[in-house]
Amino acid sequence: MPSTVKLGEYLFTRLHQLGVRSIHGVPGDYNLTLLDHIEPSGLHWVGNCNELDAGYAADGYARINGLGALITTFGVGELSAINAIAGAYCERAAVVHIVGTPERAVQDCRLKVHHTFADGNFDRFAQMHAQITVAQASLKDPQSAPEQIDAILKQCLLHSRPVYLQVPVDLVDASVETGRLRSECLLADLTLAEIKPTPAQDRALSIVLDKIKTAKRPTILVDGESRALRITEDVQRIVQLTKWPTWVTVFAKGLVDETASNVHGVYRGSYDPKAKAFVDNSDLVLCFGPHFSTTNTFDTTSIPPQAVTISFTDNEIRVGEQTYRDIPTRSAVSRLRQELSALDLDLPATQEAELPGKARKGCLSSLPSEQSITQDRLWHLLGNFIREGDIVLGETGTAGYGIQEMALPPHTRVFAPVTWLSIGYMLPAAQGAALAQRELIASSVYHGINQARTVLFIGDGSFQMTVQELGTIIREKLDVIIFLLNNDGYTIERCIHGLKKRYNDIAPWRYTQAPHFLGADDDVFTATVNTWGELQRVLSSPKFTSGSGLRMVEIMLDREDVLEGPLLDLLREERKASSGES
Repeated sequence: MPSTVKLGEYLFTRLHQLGVRSIHGVPGDYNLTLLDHIEPSGLHWVGNCNELDAGYAADGYARINGLGALITTFGVGELSAINAIAGAYCERAAVVHIVGTPERAVQDCRLKVHHTFADGNFDRFAQMHAQITVAQASLKDPQSAPEQIDAILKQCLLHSRPVYLQVPVDLVDASVETGRLRSECLLADLTLAEIKPTPAQDRALSIVLDKIKTAKRPTILVDGESRALRITEDVQRIVQLTKWPTWVTVFAKGLVDETASNVHGVYRGSYDPKAKAFVDNSDLVLCFGPHFSTTNTFDTTSIPPQAVTISFTDNEIRVGEQTYRDIPTRSAVSRLRQELSALDLDLPATQEAELPGKARKGCLSSLPSEQSITQDRLWHLLGNFIREGDIVLGETGTAGYGIQEMALPPHTRVFAPVTWLSIGYMLPAAQGAALAQRELIASSVYHGINQARTVLFIGDGSFQMTVQELGTIIREKLDVIIFLLNNDGYTIERCIHGLKKRYNDIAPWRYTQAPHFLGADDDVFTATVNTWGELQRVLSSPKFTSGSGLRMVEIMLDREDVLEGPLLDLLREERKASSGES
């Protein structure tokens, strides 16, 4: 490696060192020279249809790969992406948002250039991003730029949240020293390879272990921030070691092997009275990576009792009402796993009658072939379609509730509506996730799996939001299967309010023609199914199940067909309100 490189090359080489292999984004006049350095640095450029989609895709890529990046231009580009960055912040995706900005001299002179408000203020967009990123840097000097880049990348990985980096046009080709790139110690520091334990950690773990040793009715609840905290492997091992009854939240579905006998699926609080009674009567709940939004906790009913809960969060262990701070979570959970492996956890056998049944799978051949498809049976049946290593995405709406019902094989990753709930997110996220999946398989670091698919379940309304990214999926030749749920509009909104209102209607599209318009070959697999028999024929097609590239099936559903649970409760109330109006 030479002693100096251009700043753009430094940035992309560092991202490559940290495991990024593809960068999403949209070209613009303030980032064009920066884009010239992407492919020479060994990275793949994914040009998206717009910046919002690029942000969603980078988020999906980051959740599978561990780190993602996108590039936009100043002002109009970055503001188009800002909703995606906010969602990544909320649900903890490590995304590096790189923004090409005007030359330093232009900014210093406060020139009234395009992509600004023509008032000479170049700071307001960075100020906006300061609210939705964990660290920000505006490069001004080639001498300090490498250190600034490394500092925000470390924050991105440490917190698993987006960071914001402004790169002026005139700095892209400036020479910077490469000493930091060559330092193995610095790279290890950036990748958080070793986090040393602290005395506070020893004290907290001692208390935790005492409670574990005396517990007679323990439970484990795994939540989705376990992924951001990089503790999923240790948590999985703890679930195996203890054999304690274990549930996951919606956010954590797929992070724990659901085929294990002690794993009982998604904990739905008051919507699963038997499970709630068991958790509420536990004398110890180990909770990993809590993310207690109302959506993720079934309107707070699945939050375990605080008095008996030990939570592992960012740099904290909470034991009941006591909080032990400044504890590296990854180190603490790893130590806990080691300690538990040495313990003889002699617990009384759990009464099976107290526990709910596991998610079941259905048999499609047993259903009347001419009967219309309904969601009460659909999701159990589609669980049979998912294979080990697949990525499953359920868009905000009925699909997001449906995938919670699916019994999944090991090493399945799940994207479900958690907190941000920006409809249309899942289609571009599927593109980013599928790309990361393919790269990991090619690197032989995907659980020994050589073939896997990305399977998206999305409603017709959400599909219309971001349909352009089908073109990116097609161009990138990604193995993505789409089940489009056509229930004639915004069914989830109808459940909430306006059951018969026009504002919940959408334009009727010919959905299966979309792949052709967006660049697919004439032989791309598409189908529309109305009955169980038609669905069975599609699922029996080798071209569909074992083919490659994009495949798309439109499933026709009644506009008021929803699963039992929160949506059905809302729908019943809305039906009463609608009948009163009429």
